[in-house]
Amino acid sequence: MCGRVGTRTVTPPNARSQLAPGQACFENPGAAVQSLREAMALHNQTHYSPAPMGGSLYMPAAWVIFLLTYFGVAMGRIPGLAVDRTGFALIGAIAMVASGILNTADAFDAIDLPTILLLYSLMVVSSQLRLGGFYSRAARAATRYSDRPRQFLLMLMLVSAGLSAVLANDIVCLAFTPIVVTACARSGLNPIPFLLGLAASSNIGSAATIIGNPQNMLIGQVGRLDFTRFFLWCGVPSALSLLVAFLVLAWVWRGRFQQPSHRSADEHAPPFDRRQTVKGLLVTAAIVVLFCSRLPRELVGLSAAGVLLCSRRMQTRELLGLVDWHLITLFCGLFIVVAGLQSTGLPETLVRGMATRGWALSNRLVLTGIAAILSNVVSNVPAVMLLVKFLDAGDPVAWYALALSSTFAGNLITIGSIANLIVIEQAAACGVRIGFFEHARAGLPITLASFAILVLWTLFVG
Repeated sequence: MCGRVGTRTVTPPNARSQLAPGQACFENPGAAVQSLREAMALHNQTHYSPAPMGGSLYMPAAWVIFLLTYFGVAMGRIPGLAVDRTGFALIGAIAMVASGILNTADAFDAIDLPTILLLYSLMVVSSQLRLGGFYSRAARAATRYSDRPRQFLLMLMLVSAGLSAVLANDIVCLAFTPIVVTACARSGLNPIPFLLGLAASSNIGSAATIIGNPQNMLIGQVGRLDFTRFFLWCGVPSALSLLVAFLVLAWVWRGRFQQPSHRSADEHAPPFDRRQTVKGLLVTAAIVVLFCSRLPRELVGLSAAGVLLCSRRMQTRELLGLVDWHLITLFCGLFIVVAGLQSTGLPETLVRGMATRGWALSNRLVLTGIAAILSNVVSNVPAVMLLVKFLDAGDPVAWYALALSSTFAGNLITIGSIANLIVIEQAAACGVRIGFFEHARAGLPITLASFAILVLWTLFVG
């Protein structure tokens, strides 16, 4: 009885009630209220719903919005616009809703709330440790070996990888970079190999656990993966890749570790607070233990964040001020953009077409290769968000392979991971410039060796 006009549902006159206006309300007020509720629900479902896809403009519009959004995310910046990756993701999400491809309810449903809550809560934990001076103290502990460059590089990579496996690798890079530059300036060392080692090791170390980086959190939550099994499968190739990364950096920069510096040895780091650091570490240990249980991870994380917010010294504004709201907004925007694209049905068609040509995503080697390419085109988080829609929930090894491949791929070029960009930008603020080719000189062999380890591990163990 209802016909569609554009995107609105219209009831023809002959289908309307024959009662006089207001008559039903007087005869049965309760029924009138219920009818009003049902009408409002129907309005919310249909008012902004797209018309059938066949022969409409919604399918090409969804593809245009998706491609423009991912192009902006890949480029990071477009000349003439002061818009960053998060801005492009948010604009793309708004466009999906404003164009009628998704209604507001579908847009909110597209956001994986458990992943967002887990990401948010772990950021609060990292904020506690950063404000307590833990990261600064850990970085300074590694710099004690600065008079022995190779040992310094090894210790720096071990410490940053270990912390990145349990805490967010982005925060580790943010806190470590200025301290590493300062230590190198004081010791007459070239800071570039050590900064590259910091970025590479934080990427590799974060691949070992579900909570090491944002894309792993997404994979773990969507795939409902077991924390312990994830670590047991991903830990070994991560450790081997870390060793290879150290050997590559030591070889590429042999004889060039020393470099007289005239930069000022200045660093701005929060003072070490033993009480707040112990509190943060105890909460972190409890999180790891409880993550091995069957409790929902987002509930554990939020509870831990709530405990840390109940503080007599640490201001709530300070803790929440270090939460990366831009990254959370990026996640939300990309969830909506990907959902808008999926509403067209074309991604499934493309995946089926690839499968008929022998490029099925169920093949772990194919998945690894596609993840590596996409991660270096649009960065690893957007790549993972697109690929998880096509993974088999009954094949956990495919999810493990995606986690490792998308993270290892981040070491190839500068835009491959957010951790790389943080190190480069922080180093530039300290007067150290890391060029694209300078990064690729070590990043290329590290990435190739890491993927070789992953492929062998998948073939013989997976």
